Amino acid sequence: MTLPPSQKDRVHNLRIVGTFSNDTDEMDWEPIESKLLAAAAYLGPRRILYLRFHSGEVYRYFTFPADRYHEFLAAESKGRYFLSHIRNRFQYQKLPRT
Repeated sequence: MTLPPSQKDRVHNLRIVGTFSNDTDEMDWEPIESKLLAAAAYLGPRRILYLRFHSGEVYRYFTFPADRYHEFLAAESKGRYFLSHIRNRFQYQKLPRT
């Protein structure tokens, strides 16, 4: 399910507490060796997973548990883990390109 942004660079949804800005440049991105994914970042206090694809698109996944993030990083195939355990399983938003 995609969340429509209420403003150009912000999202607000009643299921998600708070409003989040789209400032992905300041995050600590973890490079990913994958044919599908280029990098990942995780905001533990907010339980948000950010994934950057080789296409340049960035998605954020809400209510993503910290233990799942560690599983993802430890997975032999990050792309396969994404397809099996993340895609279509968490509420997400595609971020606009900056």
